[in-house]
Amino acid sequence: MNFRPCIDIHNGKVKQIVGSSLRDEGNKATENFVSEKNADYYAGLYRENDLKGGHIILLNSKDSKFYVETKRQAFLALSAYKNGMQIGGGINDENAMEFIEAGASHVIVTSYVFKDGKVNYDNLEKISKTVGKDRLVLDVSCRKKDDGKYYVVTDRWQKFTNEEVNVGLFGTLAKYCDEFLVHAVDVEGKNSGIDTELVKILGEYDGIPITYAGGIRMLGDIDVLNEYGKGRLDFTIGSSLDIFGGNLKFGEIIEKCVEIQN
Repeated sequence: MNFRPCIDIHNGKVKQIVGSSLRDEGNKATENFVSEKNADYYAGLYRENDLKGGHIILLNSKDSKFYVETKRQAFLALSAYKNGMQIGGGINDENAMEFIEAGASHVIVTSYVFKDGKVNYDNLEKISKTVGKDRLVLDVSCRKKDDGKYYVVTDRWQKFTNEEVNVGLFGTLAKYCDEFLVHAVDVEGKNSGIDTELVKILGEYDGIPITYAGGIRMLGDIDVLNEYGKGRLDFTIGSSLDIFGGNLKFGEIIEKCVEIQN
């Protein structure tokens, strides 16, 4: 179990938001925290603490008037921690190498691969070949439907697909990528605890790495995640972290991981 830190950028600012509140129309989101610091500050902090494999997410669409500034912030972070962080948000086979060349270790892709409600294998093969399997992360962030099952959501978590999140899906997609990133969107940014039901599903998969995001609010949640995820999941923390205005101390999270690993 590893701590994978994050940098979420919205409207040109490093932020923590309630994931389910994000809307392209009007560039709106319910904000938990807005930083006065640039993204490279956080990337430098992660580099100093040797925290590899965190992710940078651009939360504006390419059509947004804020996209240029959001992208500029992302590039500041990549420059501050070369090959130490992954990046996602509007990435496809045409622009992926720009982010790799700017210093990303991996690109993270959702909407380009999950299109029209299902996996677009042509696009998946295309981007896997473009950057290489070892540099591709598939974002299978999800929400629960009324049938009690979890489905991948796209377009900054606003659209449901018909792809159910389960071991079978991971097994199929793992042939094309190096890791998975899973935001539990229903609890993302709500400081309400982890989605244990989803964590149990993720813990059944014993293959390439999965990073879980969503709802961690206290040190005990990491123990629960480790138990229900069968020790197979890495994790990230956003709004609850003190560097983003929360109560969980950054240093204590690092110490907790060392404790679990030992």
